[in-house]
Amino acid sequence: MATILIIDDDRGMNGMLVDLISSIGHDTRSATTLSQGIALLDQAPCDVVFLDVMMPDGSGLDRIQEIRKKPSAPEVIIMTGVGNADGAEMAIKCGAWDYLPKPLSPKEIILALKRVLQYHESEKRQSAAQIPCDTKGIVGSGPLLTACLSRLSQAARTDASVLITGETGTGKELFVRCLHANSSKPKESCVVVDCASLTETLAESTLFGHVKGAFTGASADREGLVKLADGGTLFLDEIGELNPSIQKVFLRVLQEKRFRPVGGRTELTSRFRLVSATHRNLDEMVEKGLFRKDLLYRLRAITIELPPLRQRLDDLPELAAHFAGKACKRFRLPAKGFAPGFMETLTAYPWPGNVRELAATMEGIISSAVDAPMLFPMHIPETIRVHVARQKINPVGAPDLPTPPSLKPAPSPSQAPLPYKQFRCRVLDEAEPAYLLKLLKYAHGNIKEACTLSKLSRARLYELMKKHQISKEQISSTEM
Repeated sequence: MATILIIDDDRGMNGMLVDLISSIGHDTRSATTLSQGIALLDQAPCDVVFLDVMMPDGSGLDRIQEIRKKPSAPEVIIMTGVGNADGAEMAIKCGAWDYLPKPLSPKEIILALKRVLQYHESEKRQSAAQIPCDTKGIVGSGPLLTACLSRLSQAARTDASVLITGETGTGKELFVRCLHANSSKPKESCVVVDCASLTETLAESTLFGHVKGAFTGASADREGLVKLADGGTLFLDEIGELNPSIQKVFLRVLQEKRFRPVGGRTELTSRFRLVSATHRNLDEMVEKGLFRKDLLYRLRAITIELPPLRQRLDDLPELAAHFAGKACKRFRLPAKGFAPGFMETLTAYPWPGNVRELAATMEGIISSAVDAPMLFPMHIPETIRVHVARQKINPVGAPDLPTPPSLKPAPSPSQAPLPYKQFRCRVLDEAEPAYLLKLLKYAHGNIKEACTLSKLSRARLYELMKKHQISKEQISSTEM
């Protein structure tokens, strides 16, 4: 017998689900608001949550991860009467088991419940039997990182190709090293190929090697990186930058595990485990003709998506302490304490550079506070403190008053402009909150009207509001 929680403000639907699920022998509980449902989860564990999207106190989509973080890690089945593709995608990415549009038939409900309970029981048995993973310096114990480590542990037990995705600075290479260390051949080579540095003229020679005299300057035979990885792991870093002409050649290598050095007459073999990493969206690249679809299929037998630091702030204190400790050891300094407000300031910052930025920041803090036994917010770089201070004054991203031209800092002539793509993303991130605030104020906090005005789906609007920490309650309070 399983325990099922129904969270739906439609009392008719709520009662129907309770009666139906109880009739097949399961224990049921129900709630008509999100807060009431979360409170029930805190009181006692459950196995499955049937969750409605549009609730009186918010969107069910926004609470999926919170529900999944509960000690019993219940599976979530989303139900909605206003289903759309964006909402379905968001639900699945947030960890929902399924996304069911209303009205639901008893047959659909029972079938979905039967399948999710089989999976939930299987996952519990697998977790109990799972071999511990040597994390090799990966720091954090939050649910998002734990899920990634669990997937890495499973991947380490096979030789299937693994694709690791995530923003720059999230620790993709560290995960690759961890994967190799936990594989069946940890003592073999882990060869790194920086795809971004492979020029079209030298790519084949670098990957596959060459024989003496193959081209001008080839004064001796040279083994390529693919051969050096024989028996171990071949790590293609930034695979999205791989030249299209090399993609085709490399596809055959993955299929046959055979290749011919440049200028060579005979083929060589290399039995390697392929791991790739990228910060780019390869599916979008495939649609634009920039990446081969058949190669992508070969790369991602298993996919591990690393979350950005701003989504795993529960790990930040542990990470900050870890990097501070490393810096103190490196500089031969005694360990330092953290004053009240220090961690609060760090967690209020969005960390666009992710864990890599945090590591560099903590090293800089330690190097500038050599004689201080305790770290205070004033030791944090000014750029971070300024950002946090501005957020306190302007928490929902409302536009600031224009700065008089005479007070605007003159741009430094030596300061290089940002790459266009990075500049465009930064401008969009800065403009979005002001647009959303104006939109929601005009709609008087009415989400349906805001969706009509903006032509955004309800799920996309909620996603943007969550991204910029805008709530309907905040909108209402600013209207007074």
